[in-house]
Amino acid sequence: MNSSISESFKTNPINLSHIIPLDFESVHALPDSHVWTHTKEVEIPTPYNTPSLVCVPVIDLFDSNAASLIRRACEKWGVFQVTNHGIPMHLMKEAEFQTRRLFALPRDQKLRALRSPEGVTGYGLARISKNFPKLMWSEGFTIMGSPAEHALQLWPRHHANFWYVHKSINNARPACHFSIVSL
Repeated sequence: MNSSISESFKTNPINLSHIIPLDFESVHALPDSHVWTHTKEVEIPTPYNTPSLVCVPVIDLFDSNAASLIRRACEKWGVFQVTNHGIPMHLMKEAEFQTRRLFALPRDQKLRALRSPEGVTGYGLARISKNFPKLMWSEGFTIMGSPAEHALQLWPRHHANFWYVHKSINNARPACHFSIVSL
């Protein structure tokens, strides 16, 4: 799977301006490149104004219909919550800690692991950002396979914990996992 995605991205590289996130530390005002305007008034759902039947789908990975439920959630919502994923809570907490550690790094250090224009993994804006008229006010880090190379770029002397947590989570996934790409 990774190689077919990589090949697709190699034949469709993106401009660096759609990879490098905004330098949040140096911005004192919202740049025009990141100002999104609404063409119509949109009501944001909150716990107080959302009907009880409208909520983000929760999908149990042990449900025999999990694959079709995920497909439906992606098509309708673009998001879903997973239960019975088999990842122990201590690993989830450690993954959150390592993620916070990564995004707390100075920008120059994160840029050491910048995703290449034809790449799949690394630091940068989401690849979909090029499809929008304005840039996203976000940053991300995409991992497919082992994050060891990127972890070494980010923390030359202290990369082992980041890599170990990711490896441990991959090893903890239950046998019922399936490929999202096949959906």
